[in-house]
Amino acid sequence: MQNLLIIGGNRLQGAIDIHGAKNSVLPIISASILMNGKNVIHNCPDLSDVTAALKILGFLGIKYVRNGSDIAITSRKPTKFTIPDELMRSMRSSVMFLGSILARCGKATISTPGGCMLGPRPIDIHIKALKKLGASVKEEGGTLNFSADNGLVGTEIFLDFPSVGATENVIMAATLASGVTTLHNAALEPEIGDLISFLNGAGANIYDSGNGTVIIYGVNKLSSTEHIVIPDRIEAATYMAAAAVTGGNIKLNGIENRYMTAVNNAFIKMGCNIVCKDKTIAFDAPSRLKSIDFIKSEVYPGFPTDAGPLIISALCTAEGRSVFCEKIFQNRYVFVNELSRFGADISCDKTIAAIEGKEKLYGVHCNCTDLRGGAALIIAALKAEGKSRIGNICHIKRGYQDIAKNLRLLGADIKEV
Repeated sequence: MQNLLIIGGNRLQGAIDIHGAKNSVLPIISASILMNGKNVIHNCPDLSDVTAALKILGFLGIKYVRNGSDIAITSRKPTKFTIPDELMRSMRSSVMFLGSILARCGKATISTPGGCMLGPRPIDIHIKALKKLGASVKEEGGTLNFSADNGLVGTEIFLDFPSVGATENVIMAATLASGVTTLHNAALEPEIGDLISFLNGAGANIYDSGNGTVIIYGVNKLSSTEHIVIPDRIEAATYMAAAAVTGGNIKLNGIENRYMTAVNNAFIKMGCNIVCKDKTIAFDAPSRLKSIDFIKSEVYPGFPTDAGPLIISALCTAEGRSVFCEKIFQNRYVFVNELSRFGADISCDKTIAAIEGKEKLYGVHCNCTDLRGGAALIIAALKAEGKSRIGNICHIKRGYQDIAKNLRLLGADIKEV
């Protein structure tokens, strides 16, 4: 098992580049199924989740070539329409392939998605929306069989919740449907806009109102395109949190500042100075952070749930008491027991985490429970006195490319062992 060995106490300083967004590149890879010809996707991070998504493409009979941060996909109609259970389990968000396979093949078979450490991930909202488009579904022994024998037909769809995954599946399915689909209460996340930009570049006709309504005018076919993935706002937030706990001064390059407002505001409340210019963030933290009376995760443009563990970890050393409210995932605080090993004082009750800031944390041996919880442990270890060993870092590799290398560039004492 791979581990991270961290000796805390170093103040982070310097500059690094932010990679492409994990939550953008995965649906874009799925959407390539809808197209014909060679698609080139730039700024793709080297993550285990990206590798898993490409394996699903390969299983479906679609060829690709990966060269550094570029992925060239020779799109065609898949030779298969089934994703086997072992590939479904290799990537928690693999359900995002459902809409594109169904639209291209007229049928799709996936295993029933289970949960993860953050809680169950039901796809009822996906199924309900795809049924509105004309799909039928049958469940047989843990397998979901979707079919659209007469093709998908555009309609008006109201999502019960602005689910990112359901929004992506509806957009992909409706792109090749006949007629017009109007999707209400759609997710507003920047990664949704990036998917739409990719599809429109290949000949789709999708209009995003920006207020939760997306109109998809179905087309007969899509050609090919070249696309640059937007930067990862959660990766940026991670390095900001790492700098915050160490009293650091860093610069992040390759940022879309318009997507960082909620995160920036949280760090400003903690006493950090942030200067956004062009595609950079200059971040300067005080010697000790201030507490935040109350902060909660929300759908975009609110504070992102994925940044919750990062901000909680940073607040563990802030002066005073902070309260965080998690509104998206019911088991988001699964990492807190491991974080408490550092000496952090955190009390959790369902959706609420109360954090009593401590001046010092202490190095420990702990294990990742999930992707963002793993990043929270790294942040604590950078602040802690002494040596920390973080195990089960396969979770971290799902969403961070070269995190140890980047932190070393900023002056951290960290290595993978």
